[in-house]
Amino acid sequence: MKFVKIALAATVFALSATSAFAHGGGLDGNGCHTNHKTGGYHCH
Repeated sequence: MKFVKIALAATVFALSATSAFAHGGGLDGNGCHTNHKTGGYHCH
């Protein structure tokens, strides 16, 4: 049972960590960019 809890915790951690990575490319000098589909501007 302890192994199942550890495996589940590791899976949740791995999935949440991958969604938190910022994407690269197309950033201005401030580390920001415009989303051309929505017109929004955000920074990383």
